[in-house]
Amino acid sequence: MESVDRCAHCLLPYLVNRAVRRLMPWSLFALMLGGSFVKELAPLPESYMSNKRNILNVYFVKFAWAWTLFLLLPFIGITHYLVTRNPIVVAQRLSSLLAGTAIWYACTGVFLHIEDLTGSCYRSSDLDHLLKEHPSKQQCQQAHGFWHGFDISGHCFLLSYCILMITEEITVMHSVKTSQDPRLQRIVSILFLALSCLLLIWVWMFFTTAVYFHDISQKVFGTLVGLLAWCGTYRFWYLKPFSPGLPPRRTSLSGHKSNRSL
Repeated sequence: MESVDRCAHCLLPYLVNRAVRRLMPWSLFALMLGGSFVKELAPLPESYMSNKRNILNVYFVKFAWAWTLFLLLPFIGITHYLVTRNPIVVAQRLSSLLAGTAIWYACTGVFLHIEDLTGSCYRSSDLDHLLKEHPSKQQCQQAHGFWHGFDISGHCFLLSYCILMITEEITVMHSVKTSQDPRLQRIVSILFLALSCLLLIWVWMFFTTAVYFHDISQKVFGTLVGLLAWCGTYRFWYLKPFSPGLPPRRTSLSGHKSNRSL
């Protein structure tokens, strides 16, 4: 198990630093635009990743928020307790996951509503015959029709938000002191490595979404919503009192007040 600690130590300077947090939003937007232009101007041949039934899409992206919660919940809980020794601070930081869940639920609901309002029902994906008798997506699908509306990319939204959220939360690793408890150190290292792997999967799937799926406008809107969700929380609300606060960075904390000042 020492190899786990060594791997975590090797990844730490590459994933947990200010430059990554500063550049990641711009990098994601550039990645989305670059992949979108490839799709529009020089489409890549079909591959395993262009099939929506690929294993990463079916077992990971379809449950992206669940995977993110599953790993962030124990990671935030353990690391913040090790840093602050304050259960109240831990509970407040964990409430960021509730805020993220509310954002995910609200945004996906709005996306579906927009698609329903802007769409029409057709007999097939060729859009060859309009079926006016089915005015909603649900009715259209029940009639085995094809609903064509403005389908904002939920993958671009959710993956960009999850990527930025994980990037923010793992910054606590610089402040964690676990040398007195090797068992907790191993647990933290395992969770950090798992989050690092998940981060790489999300970035890769974000890129494949840009290259193979959706129109460019749908991906731009989806990515912008993800970036705005991150900015509204980690760059605005979490800096305010009566919020979940930011993860501690680089220095140990004595209380919740110092958590917000870093």
